[in-house]
Amino acid sequence: MANGFFITGTDTEVGKTFVTALLLRELNRNGRAALGMKPVASGCHIGADGLTNEDVEALLSAGHHQVPHRLLNPYAFEPPISPHIAALRAGVVVSFQELKTAYDTLTEQADTVLVEGAGGWLAPISDVVDMADLAAFLSLPVIMVVGMRLGCLNHAVLTARAIQASGCQLLGWVANRVVPDMLEFDANLVTLERRISAPLLGLVPHAPAGTIPILGRANLEPLLS
Repeated sequence: MANGFFITGTDTEVGKTFVTALLLRELNRNGRAALGMKPVASGCHIGADGLTNEDVEALLSAGHHQVPHRLLNPYAFEPPISPHIAALRAGVVVSFQELKTAYDTLTEQADTVLVEGAGGWLAPISDVVDMADLAAFLSLPVIMVVGMRLGCLNHAVLTARAIQASGCQLLGWVANRVVPDMLEFDANLVTLERRISAPLLGLVPHAPAGTIPILGRANLEPLLS
């Protein structure tokens, strides 16, 4: 049975997909057959295989081998809005059991599966469930992506506490330098290392568009063990 991990973020636009794809490549380089999964995606367009978006394509490209779009991304919605509103407008009820079936199928084809949530930890999937509920339903340890910018200390500590309060395991976190000239970057990083009771798994330097950086301070042991 493959190892699985749930990737969440301190907010939207903190680089969850970028970090997930980077982790997939690192795992594959370390001899693990790693695949990504994006259970629910909005902001999609019509492609050769139906509705898709840049996040889905990035995970497909970074995976160990190609898998069907609908397996990696069972629920795709066209409007660039919160997935729970997009699902409501489309008259679709997101089924956790269907998502688990897709996840289980991916685990049969890989050593590691990284499941990337949409939005932040408590982003709603419907009026009654959210991303935290999905991570718990799949029984997955959580990796938190922190977008390093002004305000990240509060967002990161709040998210870490929310993950732990939900009963899920916070396996570790990744610092993604989304603002290249963030003031006192090192001091902020040290503060987070002291206040988050889970290891730093890696530091992603700011990268120009179209380039893929090398994961700094990489600590992949929690994912490989």
